Amino acid sequence: MANKPRFTKQGTTPDGTGAPPGTGLGHPADGTGAPPGTEAGHPAATPATDPPATPAVHPVDEKLPALKMATTGLQHVAAMYAGVVAPPLIVGAAVGLSATELTFLTGACLFTAGLATFLQTLGIWNIGARLPFVNGVTFAGVAPMLAVVDSTGDKDDALPVIFGAVIVAGVLGFVAAPFFSKAVRFFPPVVTGTVITLIGISLMPVAFGWAQGPNPAADDYGARKYLALAGITLLIVLLLRRFTRGFVKQIAVLLGLVVGTLVAIPFGVTDFDPVTQADVVGFPTPFHFGAPQFQVAAIVSLCVVMIVSMTESTADMLALGEIVDRPADEKTIAAGLRADTLGSAVSPLFNGFMCSAFAQNIGLVAMTRIRSRYVVATGGGFLVLMGLCPMAASLIAVVPRPVLGGAGVVLFGSVAASGIQTLIKAGLEKDNNVLIVAVSLAVGLIPISAPEFYHAFPETAKIILDSGISTGCVAAVVLNLLFNHVGKGREADEVTAPMEPGDEIAESRVPKQATAH
Repeated sequence: MANKPRFTKQGTTPDGTGAPPGTGLGHPADGTGAPPGTEAGHPAATPATDPPATPAVHPVDEKLPALKMATTGLQHVAAMYAGVVAPPLIVGAAVGLSATELTFLTGACLFTAGLATFLQTLGIWNIGARLPFVNGVTFAGVAPMLAVVDSTGDKDDALPVIFGAVIVAGVLGFVAAPFFSKAVRFFPPVVTGTVITLIGISLMPVAFGWAQGPNPAADDYGARKYLALAGITLLIVLLLRRFTRGFVKQIAVLLGLVVGTLVAIPFGVTDFDPVTQADVVGFPTPFHFGAPQFQVAAIVSLCVVMIVSMTESTADMLALGEIVDRPADEKTIAAGLRADTLGSAVSPLFNGFMCSAFAQNIGLVAMTRIRSRYVVATGGGFLVLMGLCPMAASLIAVVPRPVLGGAGVVLFGSVAASGIQTLIKAGLEKDNNVLIVAVSLAVGLIPISAPEFYHAFPETAKIILDSGISTGCVAAVVLNLLFNHVGKGREADEVTAPMEPGDEIAESRVPKQATAH
């Protein structure tokens, strides 16, 4: 059996020459211009032992065995589940939904997240990035949706008003996607590396919050038993990654979640009530909460959220493209933004909210190195099934938050580490690039390190400012334009340390300029 060809750059062979090993470029080994053992102009019989070479498949387009596809896809669902169900739980509680209606709303958001993930991974026409990209309900919309709930006199109208605003924002975002994607030229490694690092750092508080317990208002929030469970889960994942190989190593996070959940049972933290109370079948009936209503204030607010969401999705696609060795160009980003916005526009029809990229799953791709988009599409299939079967969805709800927190440390930390890897290629020996990274990281960390920093700003402005990923991304793009594009012909000073004095820089460059090459 012939060995499976390894993946190489398009148009080249594994030795990088573009020709079979042992031959001249484009010529057979004997240099005659004809295959060995033949006369010029006469075709040679193809030996039975040499079948035609099969084109190498990029890891992103690779289809894995069914069992591996299912388990790794389920691992993606486990990583994103808490982030998907949190917004409907928060908004539904604010509206005053019953437990049954709240379960319905949660299932609808899982169902629409699966549809949006299908759009991103499999794609149709020019829609979908066709990368291992998970989509789900964006948390950026929670605050403005709660504001809509508070401003609505009849709470029964709150969800229809939200759904109407999301539809309009999704349609407008779909139209704007090709124009928004042209910003990719302003994302060199110094910008993308900074943004990727910020994505990972910004997600860490989520993991730390999960590790402290399920309810921040409870008296035992942050209790030692919760932190111990998070630590045990983290230790299990690390040990599996260190001492196992192959398939077991790749699903270390999923195994860590399973073992962590079993360990949590004696602690009294695991709650199986969601499974016993959930229905077996439940379809998200279109317009279950009423026909969409369109109010200008709500539409403007959600359009701002859509801009924030598109900015974060662009950064996430750039990050994922670097991780899977298929850099996201302008066309890919436009297709990915179309999937985001179309998924958001369709989501309210099935009682779901605005959809966006899930950065935590980028960390899972970076850690496992499983880059197949079909794995993530399988995860999207699980999300759809969970939306149609509330009992199946409740199985993942059994995983305690502290267990998710322990695994989240590894997932989100992997994203930050990928950003650092990109920054290594960004040319940090240049003084200008050091300043870009330093200031952008500082701006992006404001919402994390000083959550009340923007408390005096209008609520609409806070939607953007409270997203460290968005503010850090904007800062990096603007600073990169200022330092690396404004003023042609000006070279950045080289530094060996960020705080190197300017005079020393100037002196250090004199010998270089005087050296003959």
